[in-house]
Amino acid sequence: MNYLAHIYLSGENDLVTIGNFMADGIKGNRYKTYDRDIQIGILLHRHIDTFTDAHETVRKSTKRLHEKYSHYSGVIVDILYDHFLAKNWSQYSNVPLKDYVERFYGSLKDNFEILPMRIQKMIPYMISGNWLLSYASIEGIAKVLAGMNKRTKHRSGMNEAVNELEEFYKEFEEEFTSFFEELIVFSNEKIIELNEAL
Repeated sequence: MNYLAHIYLSGENDLVTIGNFMADGIKGNRYKTYDRDIQIGILLHRHIDTFTDAHETVRKSTKRLHEKYSHYSGVIVDILYDHFLAKNWSQYSNVPLKDYVERFYGSLKDNFEILPMRIQKMIPYMISGNWLLSYASIEGIAKVLAGMNKRTKHRSGMNEAVNELEEFYKEFEEEFTSFFEELIVFSNEKIIELNEAL
C-alpha cells in the first residue's frame, strides 16, 4: 500500500502513524531503537505489506499491469489504490480528507527530528504539493506516476499507467474496495496484537 493507506490504517495514535509512515526507511532490527509506539507503527507497516503482497485480489490488479510494467506493477497498484481511498474517503472516515491530511502534516512537523533523513528531505515537497490530497484526482495520480518514472530514470514507464487506470477504472476500483475491507480488519487486529506483544 502507498502513503495514504498506511497512514489511515494506523488508527488514532499519532506516533504509530509516524512509525508506519517512515517504516520503509528503517531496515532490519533498527526499529528497536525507537519508542514503543513508533515500533508498533513500523512493524504494522511490515505486516500490511506482507498481507497485501500475498493477497489474491491485489495480484489480480498487478497481473493486469505486469506485461507492460513488469516488477513495477506492484508499486503502481499501491498508488492506484491510494487514489480510490482518497476518492471514496467519506466512506472510510468522518473527517474530511483535507482536514485529515493537514493534521497529519502537522504531526510530521512535530516529529520531524525522528524521521529518517531521506524522508526529512521529501517532506517539504510532499506538503507543498499536497500529495495526499492530490491522490483523489486522476490528474494528481498522473503527477505521482510521472514523478516515480523520473525516479527510475524513465526506465519504468510508470507515467503511462494512468492510461490503464482510465481503461480499467471500474475493475481496479472494485478490487480495491473488496481488498481494503479485509485489510482494515487485518490491520485493526494487528494493532491489538502488537500492543499486547511490545
